[in-house]
Amino acid sequence: MAENLTLMAVHAHPDDEASSTGGVLARYSSEGVRTVLVTCTNGEFGDSPGGIKPGGDGHDEEQVAEIRLAELRESCKHLGVTELELLGYHDSGMLEWDYKGRPDAFCNVPLATVSGRIAGLIEQYRPQVVVTYDENGGYQHPDHVHAARCAAAAVADSGIPAKLYLTAMRISDWAKIWAALREAGAEVPDEDERGFSDEMRRQAEAAERRITTTVDIRPVLSRKRAALMSHASQISESWFSQIPPEIAEQVFGQEHFIRARDTTGAPVPEDDLFAGLR
Repeated sequence: MAENLTLMAVHAHPDDEASSTGGVLARYSSEGVRTVLVTCTNGEFGDSPGGIKPGGDGHDEEQVAEIRLAELRESCKHLGVTELELLGYHDSGMLEWDYKGRPDAFCNVPLATVSGRIAGLIEQYRPQVVVTYDENGGYQHPDHVHAARCAAAAVADSGIPAKLYLTAMRISDWAKIWAALREAGAEVPDEDERGFSDEMRRQAEAAERRITTTVDIRPVLSRKRAALMSHASQISESWFSQIPPEIAEQVFGQEHFIRARDTTGAPVPEDDLFAGLR
């Protein structure tokens, strides 16, 4: 039965596939489910070698894209991704950056153009389940918001997927992470330095209340970690690598989702993205 099932994840940048859906991609691929990853941008506004930020002396967008796409392919190997589809749009940069002046920035590409391409891939692969971001979640990166809107429009326009899920993270879990890191002696930002505005916190708390589906990924957590660490150019010195293993399993041993579309009638809460389809 699993070989007739397909999961499609629509993400904004190389590395997003591992951080928010690495567990479900690895888990379902191990069950024989076909997994399709759609990555919208090449991640040009990531760090250059040596940690050089965009706009800094020596930051080379083409070089960054080449490195990040190579890391993405390595990550896909760890996750067992069956098919990787690259849309090739230009990274827009963070919300506070001057991305709006670039017509080639992904967030400025018309929704109909992008959703049409994603709908074409849905027609090709015919996934029963599509996963993307929550456009109303706490992390309002322009590319994440645009990817979410485009994916949702593609699902609606094609009418093919039975279920659409939005990624979610319990904000209460982040508190556990920061506390564990601080106890382990790691230097972590304080509340004000983390960049969480009151509005972002409100959105994150609201999203947590909307969670319908929690998938146990502990059996494949090591694969998710390996996929994350494949993106060394972006996280080689990240706090993620300092999280104590027991906290990592407790916090990252599940991935959470909000069910935004369902034609199966499967009851919630769920512990399987394919509930009602098996």
